[in-house]
Amino acid sequence: MAALKGKTALVTGASRGIGLAIARRFAAEGASVVLCASRWGAHGALAGTLEGAVESIRDAGGAVAGIACDLGDAAARSGLVAQAAEHFGAIDIVVNNAAGSKMSLPSETSTSDRSWMFDLNVNAPIDLAQQALPAMREKGRGWILNISSSTVQQPVVPYRDSQIAAHIICAYGATKAALDRYTQGLAHEVASAGIYVNTLAPESIVLTSGADYVRDIARRNPDMAEPVEMMAEAALELCSAAHVGQVTYSRRLLHSLGLPVKSLDGQAVLGDAFLPADLDATA
Repeated sequence: MAALKGKTALVTGASRGIGLAIARRFAAEGASVVLCASRWGAHGALAGTLEGAVESIRDAGGAVAGIACDLGDAAARSGLVAQAAEHFGAIDIVVNNAAGSKMSLPSETSTSDRSWMFDLNVNAPIDLAQQALPAMREKGRGWILNISSSTVQQPVVPYRDSQIAAHIICAYGATKAALDRYTQGLAHEVASAGIYVNTLAPESIVLTSGADYVRDIARRNPDMAEPVEMMAEAALELCSAAHVGQVTYSRRLLHSLGLPVKSLDGQAVLGDAFLPADLDATA
């Protein structure tokens, strides 16, 4: 329960879902975590807000702080890593989880929508990595994890869900493919400095609270879903060990290493890489 003791992690898109799960898992392993999301809740610890996420980790005994930042705004994100370092010291780990999609058919995706997605999904992670690298080089250690997506590949025919679902995610997948390529190049550049850069994607779709459309897909095709703990456990491995330029998926990484999937508090072993998603889970 101390794999990340003494380390500070910045996790973006951390008010809910995969980002919050990773932050909770890291905090359970002793990391001080700085959560970043677009905004605070207006009235107390509302479910799914940055404020609620911070309080959930603090209530569990974790060292945590939150920063509201619109990562789609280049000016707003320009000093984010330095701002995060004000809380617990220099950042050892950056998890670039924040992303967004504006779905439309590939033949119709507008220039403005493509530009918005590339800025948030590619430029923002690159900017944060570049901001974090000087302190990581000075320490001689660091981890950068970019969260990718299986949508980098065109789904095989016949489509598991619907044709339109396979098509409208194309531009989003293109941004993640660009992020994968950048990650590999950066990883091999900085590995000799003790900095480990990788990408991680869910094997398919991750069940999180509020994602009812995902739950509907999973009910039709249960093997397309995975528990959020799977991503959190794989992220912990990639942010605590010496992996270089991995472009990998949660289940296959854990299976290849023979690692168990633990609860987000680290207290219980839930299963292995074949652990199914609980379609009725709300956490």
